[in-house]
Amino acid sequence: METATPPSRDELREHLVRARIAGDVATSRENNLDHYRSLAVRDPHYMFGLSMEGDWTFRDILALMAKAAGVVPDPGFRSGQDTIDPDRTLDALDAMGDRIAAVLKRDKPRILIATGHPTGLLTTHLALARLARRRGAELLTPGETRAFTHGGLGRRRRIRYLDDVAMLDDGGALVHTHDPAPMQAMLAELDEAGQDRPDLVIADHGWAGAAGEAGIETVGFADSNDPGLFVGEAEGKIAVTVPLDDNVLPRHYGPMTDYLVSRVESGL
Repeated sequence: METATPPSRDELREHLVRARIAGDVATSRENNLDHYRSLAVRDPHYMFGLSMEGDWTFRDILALMAKAAGVVPDPGFRSGQDTIDPDRTLDALDAMGDRIAAVLKRDKPRILIATGHPTGLLTTHLALARLARRRGAELLTPGETRAFTHGGLGRRRRIRYLDDVAMLDDGGALVHTHDPAPMQAMLAELDEAGQDRPDLVIADHGWAGAAGEAGIETVGFADSNDPGLFVGEAEGKIAVTVPLDDNVLPRHYGPMTDYLVSRVESGL
C-alpha cells in the first residue's frame, strides 16, 4: 500500500531486515546451492527463457550471486542460514526506479507488467501499474485467456490480468510460475498483430527472462535461489535485477513499494 511519506533509505533497510525481505532470509543455503547447480547444467526451469552465452559454472554462479545479491561467497559453506545484502537490494531498487522513470518520461510509453508470484510481489507490481497509468503510459495486455499446458501432468493454465498485471491461473486460482512461454506468446501475439513491442517490461521469473532474451528493456525482482535473472543482467539482457525474498507476506512489501514509487516519481 502506498503512503504519503515513503521510508528513508535507512528506514527501509531496517524494514527489509526485520521482514526478512533481505538480511537473514528464509531461503536456505542448501536450496540456493541446489539451484545454482541446476542453472550451471542448464536446467530450463531455472533459465527463465534466457540463453546463457558464457560458460557459467557452479563456481561462477556462486561468485556472481555473492556479488549481486550478497549470499555467502564461500563454496565450502553448504548448509544453514544464507543472506541477501540489504544494501544491494536498496541499490538495485534505486536503479530500477531510475530506469522506470526514464521510460515514463517518453511520449506515451508502452509497458508490460507481469508476475509469477501472485501471493507475494503482486502488490508491488499493481502499484507500479497504477503509477504508470497515472503518468500516461499504455499498459499492454496481450494474450489474455490464452492457454498453456504446464508440465508432464498436462495442467492447463491461462494468462489473466488483474488491473493490467499479467499472471497465470489454473481456472480457479492464480499460480506461481517460472515459465517463460506465456511472455514468449504475448510478444508473438504483438508481432503477429503488427503492434510495437513494449518499451519496458517490469516482471520476475520467466516473464522477465523471456522479455530480456527478446531484447526488450526489462527490470525485475529475483530471490537468492533464482540466479537466472542475475546471469541475464551480467550478460546485458536484463537491465536491473533486485535481490530479495520474493514471497514474504504481501503487506511486508508495502514500505519497499512506497520507496520504489517515490524513487520513480523523483526522477520524473
